Amino acid sequence: MRIAIDAHGGDHAPAEVIEAVKRAARAWPEYEFVVVGQVDKMSAPDYENIQFHHTTEKIEPDDEPVRSVRRKKDASMVVGCAQVKNKTFDAFISGGNTGALMAAGLFYTGRLPGVDRPALAAIFPSVVGQGTLVLDVGANPEAKPEHLRQYALMGSIYATHVLGIEKPRVGLLNIGTEAGKGTSLTKEAFRMMHTEAAIHFVGNVEARDILTGVCDVLICDGFSGNVLLKNTEGVAKEIFSRLKQEFMRTPLTKLAALALKPGLQSFKGDMDYKEHGGAPLLGLAGPIIKAHGSSDARAFFNAIRQAIQFHEKGVIDLITTHLASEGAD
Repeated sequence: MRIAIDAHGGDHAPAEVIEAVKRAARAWPEYEFVVVGQVDKMSAPDYENIQFHHTTEKIEPDDEPVRSVRRKKDASMVVGCAQVKNKTFDAFISGGNTGALMAAGLFYTGRLPGVDRPALAAIFPSVVGQGTLVLDVGANPEAKPEHLRQYALMGSIYATHVLGIEKPRVGLLNIGTEAGKGTSLTKEAFRMMHTEAAIHFVGNVEARDILTGVCDVLICDGFSGNVLLKNTEGVAKEIFSRLKQEFMRTPLTKLAALALKPGLQSFKGDMDYKEHGGAPLLGLAGPIIKAHGSSDARAFFNAIRQAIQFHEKGVIDLITTHLASEGAD
């Protein structure tokens, strides 16, 4: 099994990428890890199961996604997605330009039969359990009801076989829990999911309830999902910053902080995206995973773990088989 990772993806690449790959090489000595990029500019770690695939170009964070993917044929992101398509790589991870990764995935890896639009599926933190799988969180700002239904099917399969959730509860992001709430998109999507026997649909879910674990998979269009995810990240960051200020204010609050430190660290870990790795682009014809742009070595390492699970559980085949059975019906 060969897991490839983009050397140029993310704010802290390539140093944090290389460190993550070294950790992965020690953790999974039976697997092969390939760093894709301008490898002549890197120091190669001395591991038998680490290889380098040299490319001459890279896609920058501010590059226009479609244009850069079409023009930079030897960019690390393009090469990674193309090599997944031809089975040279079993999975590819990048913390780079989200739009470019989506475009490279569509142009070079391709979609699964029966999937109209792939969805970016991220783990949304919660105060209970292992979080909620939210899709879409930015791949497609606009969506149709059928797209949301497909997201629900793919998200259910991923939650079951990768996250280990038996009969995952699927919710639809909305402004109220009543069946008649929302836009024409959410109303029709509600109707379609309510009659879809292959998923365990629990109805509409309000944003304020997600942290309490009201569902295991949350479905929404990419615009709403991206706003939801980034708002939560921002709120969590500011809360922990403010708590730190308050605990450092006086000797008494410092003592209180010392007593509460284990619990606070555990809570912070539950809310930290780095613990969950990356967001797979479900619906592509191969495992393509988008790591957070500010990922450090720990986050990239967990994205590698996620890619291994994705491949070993055969998620692509499971989604393909399910969609094919739908077509036969």
